[in-house]
Amino acid sequence: MKIVFLDRDSLIADLRRPAFAHDWQDYPATAPADASARLQGAAIAVTNKVALRAETLAQLPQLKMIAVAATGTDNVDLAAARERGIVVSNIRNYATAALPEHTFALILALRRNLLAYRADIEAGLWQRSERFCLFHHPIRDLHGSRLGLLGYGALGQGVAQLGKAFGMEVLVHTRSPINDDSVRSVGWDELLETSDVLSLHAPLTEQTRNIIGAAELARMKRDALLINTARGGLVDETALAQALRSGVIAGAGFDVLSKEPPLPDNPLLNLRLPNFLLTPHSAWASGQAMQALADQLIANIEAYAAGRPAHVVA
Repeated sequence: MKIVFLDRDSLIADLRRPAFAHDWQDYPATAPADASARLQGAAIAVTNKVALRAETLAQLPQLKMIAVAATGTDNVDLAAARERGIVVSNIRNYATAALPEHTFALILALRRNLLAYRADIEAGLWQRSERFCLFHHPIRDLHGSRLGLLGYGALGQGVAQLGKAFGMEVLVHTRSPINDDSVRSVGWDELLETSDVLSLHAPLTEQTRNIIGAAELARMKRDALLINTARGGLVDETALAQALRSGVIAGAGFDVLSKEPPLPDNPLLNLRLPNFLLTPHSAWASGQAMQALADQLIANIEAYAAGRPAHVVA
């Protein structure tokens, strides 16, 4: 059984080989145009972010499984995979500590204005202060404030757990039933209009694309924060940049953009504001989380080979 990993360098972890007879081949990275040629004769394709569209799958009659080395599967044409009987498996619940911790790193940095205070020190303001401290920028506790979550899967639940530890009231808007008395299920309007911190943990679909736009930002509290460690396409980036410049909301922390790597003209990429913090899609990427991903990836491949496919999305 031939297995090809198209973008091995996207995963920094020890990757054991599957426990069955196979021919393993990997590439540091693969351009989408090269995917078909590299997958010729392969029964299993491993991809993190390399796109596998219908036209590519049509050229791969021997392909039986696509093992996605990530949770998101928007880079794979799932309908085309189903038509061809190709099993698609993804990775689940591997960054349940890493991503919530990163989410709160963004929240705390913004809520306590760390970027602005660092800039003050670099400008020499503290050194020239007549007092022992500076408090030129507002600092707000998380305790007693409202944390709103769009989506309540494993990652949303991890963020909720940290929020409760900080003494926050947790509001949740999700399509799935919630069996958790420590959080409150609310409608979209209440979540949007009453959250002090609104954190996004929903998948990117046609229904959720640009779910936060100019109209939604205008309905949020003026002192609210918007946090996105899910998918860049959930937010209208041009509308957010304008909202941050004009003070429609207090701040935003993002780990994702609509196109990655970002294009130079992305409206958030060069936004130099103390109330905006951008990290390079690294919330998931702790060493522990990447190793858990690598272990689950091989387990998914072994499960398929054993006739018991796991974590199947198509």
